[in-house]
Amino acid sequence: MADNLFSNDVPIDKSYDASSIQVLEDMEHVRLRPGMYIGGTDDRALHHMVAEIIDNSMDEAVAGHATWIEVELHENFHVTVRDNGRGIPVDMHPKFPNKSALEIIFCTLNAGGKFSGENYETSGGLHGVGSSVVNALSDFVRVEVAKNRELFALEFSRGLPQSKLQKLGAVQNRRGTSVTFHPDPEIFGKSINFKAKRLYAMAKSKAYLFSGVEIRWKVDPKCLEQNDETPLTDTFRFPNGLADYLNERLDGASVYSEIPFAGKVQFSEKFGNNTIGNIEWAINWTPSRDSFTQSYCNTVPTPEGGTHESGFWSAILKGIKSYGELINNKKSASITRDDVMGGGCALVSCFISEPKFVGQTKDRLATTEAIKWVENSVRDHFDNWLASNNKSAGAILDYMILKAEERLRRKQEKDTARKSATKKLRLPGKLTDCSNNTREGTELFIVEGDSAGGSAKMARDRKTQALLPLRGKILNVLGAASNKMSANNEINDLCQALGVQTGTKFNIDDLRYEKIIIMTDADVDGAHIASLLMTFFFTQMRPLIDNGHLYMACPPLFRLTQGANRVYCMDDLEKNDLIEKGLGGRGRIDISRFKGLGEMDAKDLKETTMNKATRQLIQINIDEDEPGQTDDLVDRLMGKKPELRFQYIQENAKFAEDLDI
Repeated sequence: MADNLFSNDVPIDKSYDASSIQVLEDMEHVRLRPGMYIGGTDDRALHHMVAEIIDNSMDEAVAGHATWIEVELHENFHVTVRDNGRGIPVDMHPKFPNKSALEIIFCTLNAGGKFSGENYETSGGLHGVGSSVVNALSDFVRVEVAKNRELFALEFSRGLPQSKLQKLGAVQNRRGTSVTFHPDPEIFGKSINFKAKRLYAMAKSKAYLFSGVEIRWKVDPKCLEQNDETPLTDTFRFPNGLADYLNERLDGASVYSEIPFAGKVQFSEKFGNNTIGNIEWAINWTPSRDSFTQSYCNTVPTPEGGTHESGFWSAILKGIKSYGELINNKKSASITRDDVMGGGCALVSCFISEPKFVGQTKDRLATTEAIKWVENSVRDHFDNWLASNNKSAGAILDYMILKAEERLRRKQEKDTARKSATKKLRLPGKLTDCSNNTREGTELFIVEGDSAGGSAKMARDRKTQALLPLRGKILNVLGAASNKMSANNEINDLCQALGVQTGTKFNIDDLRYEKIIIMTDADVDGAHIASLLMTFFFTQMRPLIDNGHLYMACPPLFRLTQGANRVYCMDDLEKNDLIEKGLGGRGRIDISRFKGLGEMDAKDLKETTMNKATRQLIQINIDEDEPGQTDDLVDRLMGKKPELRFQYIQENAKFAEDLDI
């Protein structure tokens, strides 16, 4: 490359011209970048495909056109979703006279009947991509439509129709749509299949969200995993909606109110007939369970919350503080949203017209008006509920004041002076602290050994990034005696660096860093150390995970160099692909394999793993769709009973690929 960018002797590059620009068809793009549409190719993304199809049927039910939905998992792990709605249109589309509307819907992105608002006042499917994405990522799709007493069918594979629309003849007493599909192993891998337990929970939760629909469940017994007690058939109908759901979730727990605060309000009651939609909620407080908030918009789960959650908690906070003022309890003025949410178990479901979500997977609602709609709709009802339930209201207020006092006391006691914390940590695990005096924006890298710590020390941002090298593998805390844990140097170093204690004494407010990042070698030993650390955090500091503070670093395995060009690869597949395509430089491609973090120089480590602008991090979270399953899996794999590990290996060995032995 010329030293002077403005000189005239720059060589002409003919390798990058118009022919290098690819234009992908809709289905090709979905298959190439599934993460843009369903969030990845993991287990969660796989089951999200079923949710997309169920949501279409739910939209028919909410609009008043369907009364039941069937979800069936077949022996070959195909899934069928049926409803008795109006049926997808099958006539020829006016814009594409040679294609049926059914084919357009399943083969074209941004095609559907929910854009104008004329067919559905509220709907979960908004972007017109759900059905087409499921089609693109499946090796088999069959759609049957019973409409106007005639039955039609069309089959697809990997986004392409396998024939013209078939007219199968007359049918009596049948209407609606049936979609059967099987995820493509080329996208999701051969070892991943639908889990009956997860689909069962999904179907059940949908029935809670709309009391006017009956959802029927069926699964072939061959699809059940060992010890899976999922019913083979079941029928869900919950006339009390979210109140029934909350009572089931809190069954057996001690609560501050015998009857939860629950209700359903049409937005038009508060904002006039032009405001379409409603809000339904159910909430109670308990000292015996971890708090949770599950929210939905148009029956679509929003695990990251959004504006409807903000409006709901604002109404609850203002309502409880107003009640405190009403009864002349001056301590209520110190209550914050965190105090209200602590111990609160809430379910919130809204239906709104034209909602705005963040991303295709709709994890967070972004409709700004929802804050006002939800807050004003819930607030009056909460004020009335508190006034008419003095015993429950008093118990809840006392509980929140107690939480507020405890929070303020901890804040006063908290000593976050990093200088004194560093002195305490001059132990076998040496803390190299950052210079920031507040938690915001800071990160603690837990690294494997002093050699990796040396490279990381030179690669870090001194202002925001701290390092804690661990020597060897920490104690497996699952089943370990408390005195053994308290005597373990590595665990003591880790707790002191984080500024917290373990178990019931853990308090998230004491955490000294915003992100805790596990950074180990990309080999078997590194994976084992990471597993031990995650077991420690899961069993001893669970709120740290629940609040999104725990991450895994993703150091590369390879560095490819060709002339002045240098790239990094996460695995053999990416390496081989880049070698085949070339790096755009001259000469041969040099390949360096990093056996450990200690072998990476500071420049490599900073660019690939520590620089916030260029690195990749994996956030460690817990799948709330299947409560209790994570606890069971951790106990089986990390507990004291080797026979459970052996059993797990026997059951899952057939799914193992690319073993690093």
